[in-house]
Amino acid sequence: MRIHINDVAVRDGFQIEKAFVPTATKVEVINQLSRTGLHKIEVTSFVSPKAVPALADADEVLRGIDRVPGVVYVALVPNVRGVQNAAATAAKPDELNAVVSASETHNRANINRTHEQSLEELPTMVKVAHGAGMKITMSLSTTFGCPFEGHVHEDVVLDFVRRFRDLGFDGISLADTTGMANPRQVRELVRKVLEKFPAPDDNYYTLHFHNTRGMGLANVVAGIDAGVRSFDGSISGLGGCPFAPGATGNICTEDMVNMLEDMGYDTRVDLAKLLAVARRIPAVVGHDVPGQVMKAGQTLELHDPPEFARTR
Repeated sequence: MRIHINDVAVRDGFQIEKAFVPTATKVEVINQLSRTGLHKIEVTSFVSPKAVPALADADEVLRGIDRVPGVVYVALVPNVRGVQNAAATAAKPDELNAVVSASETHNRANINRTHEQSLEELPTMVKVAHGAGMKITMSLSTTFGCPFEGHVHEDVVLDFVRRFRDLGFDGISLADTTGMANPRQVRELVRKVLEKFPAPDDNYYTLHFHNTRGMGLANVVAGIDAGVRSFDGSISGLGGCPFAPGATGNICTEDMVNMLEDMGYDTRVDLAKLLAVARRIPAVVGHDVPGQVMKAGQTLELHDPPEFARTR
């Protein structure tokens, strides 16, 4: 079974680093990731540089990267202005990713808008993106819980999914922005979404998990059981929502690929190449990272036996 793997580290991970990651370094990391077999790479965001100074170089990054055939290059856009700025750049992304939170409180914290204000902009965002030849998907943040409001009722999620489909979005991501999801919840909610709103293709629905409470990879397995075939990860486990108290990094891309390949799924990702990128990330960000396979090695990466074993 084919599972599509997307990486969001250059946007979701680098945006919260204290030190600005140089544009040339971002481009190098993206170019390396592009040659690993990943399906999508989220490379930047068209947001106010005052709000997210780490991604103020969106135009330069998009102009500098090598476009590898078969890889979809994505940029986050929080509002109409973001879409317009993406459409105006010379090196347009292939796809834009809009964002609305299922929780109104988190929506205000994350993009400074009420639900009503966000929903009013969505038709224009879709129209501008499609008019510029770009696809546009929607991420529903805090799908599985909000650190300010707690549980998000499944009817709220289903209503948002209906609205996004009616508006013509090219895909929907159900995001566990704060790492509150558990496998049973994922399985049950995703099944209800797919039953009510069947996916037109394997890439229409994506699941985006954080590993805040250590359940990220278990949630991936639950998502596959429920019928989703596309998942976001972040190289070496970088990331975390700046507007969600305690939300640590995204699930680690190479850890997810290692697990899925061991389970017999086809990710089309060259894990050795992916690990080579992951192992340079601590030097890029200047601190240790959560990734485990990058430290332990692939499951079947065998080692020489101890001396005593060779002398028997």
